[in-house]
Amino acid sequence: MKTLGHFIGGKAVGGKSGREGAIYNPATGEQQASVALASAAEVDATVAAAAAAFPEWAATPPLMRARVLFKFKEVLEKNRDEIARLITAEHGKTFEDAKGELVRGLEVVEFACGIPHLMKGEFTENVGRNIDSFSVRQPLGVVAGITPFNFPVMVPMWMFPVAIACGNTFVLKPSEKDPSPGLFLAQLALEAGLPAGVLNVVNGDKEAVDTILNHPKIQAVSFVGSTPIGEYVYKTGAASGKRVQALCGAKNHMVVMPDADMDQATDALMGAGYGSAGERCMAISVAVAVGKAGDALMERLVPKVQALKVGPGMDPASEMGPLVTKEHLAKVKGYIDLGIKEGAKLAVDGRGLKLQGYENGYFVGGTLFDEVKPDMRIYREEIFGPVLSVVRAKNFDEALKLVNDHEYGNGTAIFTRDGDSARTFQSQAQAGMVGVNVPIPVPMAFHSFGGWKRSIFGDRNAYGPEGVGFYTKLKTTTARWPTGLRAGAEFVMPTMK
Repeated sequence: MKTLGHFIGGKAVGGKSGREGAIYNPATGEQQASVALASAAEVDATVAAAAAAFPEWAATPPLMRARVLFKFKEVLEKNRDEIARLITAEHGKTFEDAKGELVRGLEVVEFACGIPHLMKGEFTENVGRNIDSFSVRQPLGVVAGITPFNFPVMVPMWMFPVAIACGNTFVLKPSEKDPSPGLFLAQLALEAGLPAGVLNVVNGDKEAVDTILNHPKIQAVSFVGSTPIGEYVYKTGAASGKRVQALCGAKNHMVVMPDADMDQATDALMGAGYGSAGERCMAISVAVAVGKAGDALMERLVPKVQALKVGPGMDPASEMGPLVTKEHLAKVKGYIDLGIKEGAKLAVDGRGLKLQGYENGYFVGGTLFDEVKPDMRIYREEIFGPVLSVVRAKNFDEALKLVNDHEYGNGTAIFTRDGDSARTFQSQAQAGMVGVNVPIPVPMAFHSFGGWKRSIFGDRNAYGPEGVGFYTKLKTTTARWPTGLRAGAEFVMPTMK
């Protein structure tokens, strides 16, 4: 059985710590590989490789950095199917969904290819007599990304293409549950012409994370994951003087108004609630049905959830694959048990699903609760599985209050034909990303991704213009040349005259 190591300074290297984690095939439940878990010394060696590569890479003109990214995009597209297969093999999502994940990551690479324009500063002539002022953006140095299991390609590509385009070098710490895609991305970047040491991958667990958060040579850390861990990452990294952006948990609500197209809303809930087995931070996990929309929605949802095609990710007929691990399967089933105990109405139960030939896989069927109340844990907490809760609301104001009172504010959506309802919702919803008749409102790469409230720690969102701001520091110069000097010392606060 193969053991995956790290990618440091342009080379695949084996682990030296003696500690390993198991990598499973979620569809079969069988261990397919092991991954080395880095020691603090191995993380330090990875950071040293990135630090050594930084001066030359930072001095490389942005146009030349962009050309490497253009080539990287080409290499990614050439290896599209292989990347998707690696995702499916270790995460479990369907092959088509895995290809879609790569496309969303490629969009960030495409954005980063415009870095010569994005790094332009500003210039003002004559802010005072014969005095000019101008600003530039410069890279930070070594930066790091700590990424989750659910998007082993897309989320790292939210981070490192923008970071390296800005002139930084990067240390990626992917999830130890599905590390192969991240390692393959680093190899492809090297093939595309990225210098050794600019993009490095170190696998590991909490020891690796803590070393990254406290390392004096790492200037900034990007994180995507759960809220408890994200809060820890933010506090620990910030306490050691780093910039930190931590994108965290969610409980995304979709409000369905009585005037909505119910068939459209139902299809939207199916894809947004059960796509990728609900293992998405932008999944819709709560449907808020307003007034008479509740019964109309349930009439349509129940048969569709019952008919959901669950199977191994490489089966073209599968609409939903397995969960990522045995432990996560037990957690999701535990929440279903809890929902019943709390008094929610279980309309569709996915717990009994067994697939012939895949009896040991981590499968659970689509699950649907009705009459869920805001005081229930299945409403308050992030389940991160294919469990959709329907909450009944009397009117628009009550539905909006549910969205705004929840501790998470990642994304939300409204389905309606009424422009007034849509505009009011868009304006007043306390969430970072809002959809109007769009169930998963993930912004394109030339905007930026990020939530509100306890869905984010830090003041910068991911990728897009916010990413450029996060991975650079601003320097402003005010200049006057000798011919414009005034005679004599000045002892008062300088003003521009």
